[in-house]
Amino acid sequence: MSATFSAQAQLGWQAGVLSARPGKSGEAPLPAGLHLLTDDRDPESALYVPPGTGSAALPLVVLLHGATSSPERVLPVLREQAERGRFLLLAPKSRDYSWDIIGGGFGPDIAVLDRLLGRVFEHFTVDPARIALAGFSDGASYALSVGLINGELFSRILAFSPGFMVPGRRSGKPAVFISHGQADTVLPIQRCSRRIVPQLQANGYQVDYREFAGGHTVPPELASAAVQPLVELPG
Repeated sequence: MSATFSAQAQLGWQAGVLSARPGKSGEAPLPAGLHLLTDDRDPESALYVPPGTGSAALPLVVLLHGATSSPERVLPVLREQAERGRFLLLAPKSRDYSWDIIGGGFGPDIAVLDRLLGRVFEHFTVDPARIALAGFSDGASYALSVGLINGELFSRILAFSPGFMVPGRRSGKPAVFISHGQADTVLPIQRCSRRIVPQLQANGYQVDYREFAGGHTVPPELASAAVQPLVELPG
């Protein structure tokens, strides 16, 4: 069953606005494991359901891949944490080599994300206070941009090595986690996170900023630190 959206909701996609919201699920939960989500409109995305989730409302982390990457390649960034913390891990696929704002504006990828969220909310009872939007590289830039626009939906934004964030509508005050390697040659820290973080702080956002001695990557310990406020990770 696919989520449907009003004409007003579809118009909001052009501004990066998402309409799907968690509520009482109407479909049977999907079993534990990796599920590929696709239909005739959208590219193949992935949802990882960890074992032992039970019947309580679940945290959800949406994880966005970098340029020329894919859900399969980005899932390992947080898959172990999803298993340990028992949260749903949704990895959308961009329609092009990267996310739509890289090409100039919101549109098709926001539509994909909204429909995917609708499908997850149909099958699972998601805790509305524990929904995070995460991403790596171009996916981190997209997570920052979309997360700030939709701050009433996402309580937390996790940006691993972001390059930028787009101006525009802001809502809510999600907490922000940013990590960046000091030796990053793909998205150099000086012109990326060291510019982004002060802008966020000046606008009243709570930012947990972690620099590390490394390149364009996500150290496992920082991946765990990023999701820690959403879940209790066993030692």
